[in-house]
Amino acid sequence: MIYLQILVTIFIVFALSKLFFQKQKNKISWTALLFWSFLWLVVLIVFWEPEITSYLANILGIGRGADLVLYLSVILIFYLLFRIFVRLNRIESDITKLVRSDALKNVRKR
Repeated sequence: MIYLQILVTIFIVFALSKLFFQKQKNKISWTALLFWSFLWLVVLIVFWEPEITSYLANILGIGRGADLVLYLSVILIFYLLFRIFVRLNRIESDITKLVRSDALKNVRKR
């Protein structure tokens, strides 16, 4: 297990460094930086102390810590998928407005 823990730690350090570089270039917001940093740090803690998930699972009435991680992962994935869906709809609406506006300008010029 120690090799996997070291490999995951290296990956998380790489992911966190990428996050900070993205923030320095102003490609992500402070909210995104904090959210993803928190998420990666939680993953790091769980990989080094997996008993935490079992403890939390017992408090929540879930059988195993692995089940808790799975449930939370699915919830997070659905949330992020919903956010992507909303953003894509907004982008599609904005593009439609731009194309209509441009088409009207071209019609008026003729």
